[in-house]
Amino acid sequence: MTTRNAIVIGSGVGGLSTAIRLAVKGYAVTVFEKNGRPGGKLGLLERDGYRFDTGPSLFTQPANIEELFRLAGKPTADYFSYRRVDIACRYFYEDGKRIDAHARPEDFARELAEVAGEDPQAVLQYLRESAEVYEHVGRIFLEHPLRKASTWLHPRILRALRHVGPGHLLSTLDGFNRARLRTPEAVQLFNRYATYNGSDPFQAPGMLSLIPHLEQNEGTFYPTGGMVSIPDALHSLARDLGVDFRFHTPVDRILHRNGRVQGLQAGGEAHEADTVVSNMDVYYTWRDLLQDPRRAARVLRRERSSSALIFYWGVGRAFPQLHLHNILFSRDYAAEFNHIFRLRKPYPDPTVYINITAKMEEGQAPPGKENWFVMVNVPAGDVMSDQAARATLRTAVLHKLGRMLGTDLEAHLETEDILTPQGIEADTHSFMGSLYGTSSNSRWAAFLRHANSTSGIRGLYFTGGSVHPGGGIPLCLKSARIVDGMVPPAP
Repeated sequence: MTTRNAIVIGSGVGGLSTAIRLAVKGYAVTVFEKNGRPGGKLGLLERDGYRFDTGPSLFTQPANIEELFRLAGKPTADYFSYRRVDIACRYFYEDGKRIDAHARPEDFARELAEVAGEDPQAVLQYLRESAEVYEHVGRIFLEHPLRKASTWLHPRILRALRHVGPGHLLSTLDGFNRARLRTPEAVQLFNRYATYNGSDPFQAPGMLSLIPHLEQNEGTFYPTGGMVSIPDALHSLARDLGVDFRFHTPVDRILHRNGRVQGLQAGGEAHEADTVVSNMDVYYTWRDLLQDPRRAARVLRRERSSSALIFYWGVGRAFPQLHLHNILFSRDYAAEFNHIFRLRKPYPDPTVYINITAKMEEGQAPPGKENWFVMVNVPAGDVMSDQAARATLRTAVLHKLGRMLGTDLEAHLETEDILTPQGIEADTHSFMGSLYGTSSNSRWAAFLRHANSTSGIRGLYFTGGSVHPGGGIPLCLKSARIVDGMVPPAP
């Protein structure tokens, strides 16, 4: 029996999970990675006794990961552990209000009622509707290839349409939220979910209201060891399944002939395979690896998602008023997104996200101190390449934190590192440093996102955040599942 070879380009979450699935399927899998470790955007920075997850910090839908261990016949607990977080996020407003998004929907609704005066039944109804839309509609769009006729001819499509209202398709997320919630605090809080795929709630469709279901109904979790433990666990599982990893080995080009993939070239050497999966940004895949600038240009017709300016701050004291996930809102959310997507410049009073894993686990920071991952949304591209622009935004963030937390934060900083959109692009080959590939600032965005395969080159597949179904850890894992369903079993 001849073993079939499969090659995966890139070891982000999408690439790792695809490699695992193909190995389980009987393929001899090789992963080529330009960096020295797996994970893609899920990296680790260690400095002066502080540990920082360098990329995504929110962990939802752990069942996506457990599925991989189940397929491999391995106990998840041998590789990976996690626990549920009691407060999904803590929200701060400029007028002094603070809202805890409790894990139990009833407690969350009660909190919004007590602090902001929101109707608790409206909140619970919103979350019920979010769950229904996710289960009946979201699963179709997120777990199946949208370019396959079988997806649309299935009876579930008719059942799904019963759960879709005009607000989901014709309204913006902001308009959808204003129609269901009466307080500005609740509207801003639920508008925030557009940023989960780098979009603008004042342009993105109301369908994004299904996103809160993941966090507020299914739950938020903390992986032991921080987010970097996710790619580390998947890498260990892949190796135990026989996957071969070639680190520090960038791919030069994908080889194909007569409409069929042949393998790839890396380091001047050809590697044969009849299945190739690119976890690289789809723009760079077409431009550099397939040397097809025309197809690459078609990718650029879609608006890029937002990027981020990230500060890694070692803070020399504890802040008991903060939790694992924290959002300090801007006063004018509409103006902030107008700056990011229309004016294409950073907003002077940005919404600030702070993640502190030291709240959950010892060893993430020195005793009595905290490791702050501080992120603000900025346009993708070269806006933050100017040092003066970075310094101005850093000052704005420090002033905002000082005003809202009542302290001179800079006086407590013991170590600092900064990641810009240019750094994100250089480290992960994410074009323009966009965090999620293309934005969802259109009702057609889900249908226009690049597919997981191409009819022009049989045996070539795409996975990860720049292709269907989108960016973020859960969706990258789902993209691997979709590819798995497309690849034929090994003989």
